[in-house]
Amino acid sequence: MEFSITLIIVIITSIISISGFSNEKIKDDLIFYPPYIKRGQIYRFVTHGLIHADVAHLIFNMLALYSFGEVLEKIFSSPVIFGSSGKILYLLLYITGLIVASVPDFFKHKDNFYYRSLGASGAVSAVIFSAILFSPNTGVGLIFLPGLNIPGYIFAIIYLVISTILAKRGSDNIGHTAHITGAIYGLVFTYIATKVLTNFDILDWFWKQVKGG
Repeated sequence: MEFSITLIIVIITSIISISGFSNEKIKDDLIFYPPYIKRGQIYRFVTHGLIHADVAHLIFNMLALYSFGEVLEKIFSSPVIFGSSGKILYLLLYITGLIVASVPDFFKHKDNFYYRSLGASGAVSAVIFSAILFSPNTGVGLIFLPGLNIPGYIFAIIYLVISTILAKRGSDNIGHTAHITGAIYGLVFTYIATKVLTNFDILDWFWKQVKGG
């Protein structure tokens, strides 16, 4: 039985996150902490995605990753897109998504000894938005409106607007800036990769799907 890259990420992240719930040292060693990164612990750009604040945080991220990631991984691996290189590029999207999504917060908090963040939300956002670029009309459910599915491209707009508003308010402990950066990076990565490595016009495909309903 061959496991997908998505499932492997979910399993590894879940094991390490659950271990971190009862072991603060695991969190301390992996968490995103700008002052330590500034001193050379660059690995924290990636390892913070392996730990989560609590069970709800972990479940939310891993369910979203599995739901969108399994589909996107298959799309990336299709002959029309990246073929045999699809899984490598999918993994590259996820890992670089973790890094890029955290860059704005690094520069903003590089001298802030009180700022710490954790979770795979930035990379998950990159995966979700990449998937929406390929399938913009696929329904996306909203937790606060159960039973309601809206087209992916409309969800993307709502997601970015709400995240931007909440990021400006800065009244909670959620990394909205990382969500926004990760989402935009997912779009940019997918566009550049398809443009350079394939003959597939992703933007033309996207607009045809949206117009066709």
